[in-house]
This record gives sequence, C-alpha cells and structure tokens, in this order.
Amino acid sequence: MKATVDWTGNASFKATSGSGHSIQLDGPPDHGGENLGPRPMEMLLMGVGGCSAFDVMSILKKSRQDVTACHTELEAERADAVPAVFTKIHLHFVVTGHSLKENLVKRAVSLSAEKYCSASIMLGKAGVEITHSYEIRDPA
Repeated sequence: MKATVDWTGNASFKATSGSGHSIQLDGPPDHGGENLGPRPMEMLLMGVGGCSAFDVMSILKKSRQDVTACHTELEAERADAVPAVFTKIHLHFVVTGHSLKENLVKRAVSLSAEKYCSASIMLGKAGVEITHSYEIRDPA
C-alpha cells in the first residue's frame, strides 16, 4: 500500500492514495490552517470507523441480514500532552433493517473488533482503549 502527501500551502496538504483518490487535509486555524479539509487525526479516526463499518456490513450481508442502513458514531479522547495520541476510541453502530437478529449484529461487531478491523486492532495494540456498542432499529 502506498500514498503521497503534498504540501499545498499554509497548513494544508493533498493526500493521495495508491488507488488514486485524493483528499485535502488541513490544520486548525490556530496552527495556520484554513479549514479546507479534515485534520490528519480526524482522518485516522474516520479510517477506524470506515474499516470497522466495512467489516460489520460484510459480515451481516454474509449472514443474510436485511440491513437498510449502518451508521457508525465515533468518539475519541486524546492525551493532553504532545504527542496528543488517541487514548480512547468508542465506536457505536446503529444498524437499521428488517427483522435483524440481535445475536448476528452482536457477532458482526465482535468479529470486527477482535479479528478483522486492522485499523482498530493496530491502535488497540498500541495502547488505545477501544470499545464498541450497537443498537438495532427498524426502518421508518
């Protein structure tokens, strides 16, 4: 896997993935940023959420669950001192669908957390406390 990051002025950078997708990153205004894109640590948090949500949906599809939506809320805490690393991350999955089986949703979240999500497992091994929860909703 490869990526590039190019400075675009002030505290802004253009990050490009090896597959050719780009995103603008920016620092906070008090560090010269202009709010042109997410902060790098926000991208890391979104990556954890995306990785885990991908796993959960894949597992639920293989379990033949009729999922109509999967919304993942992430909340993180960071150390007060530099480096301001993540100390805690909580992922809350809101899974919506028809006649979803709770044991299968719980299993999907657990498998992602314990076996499949490379991003959250890597951060957990680095000392970040990572927790998960879920709720199931019927479609409106």
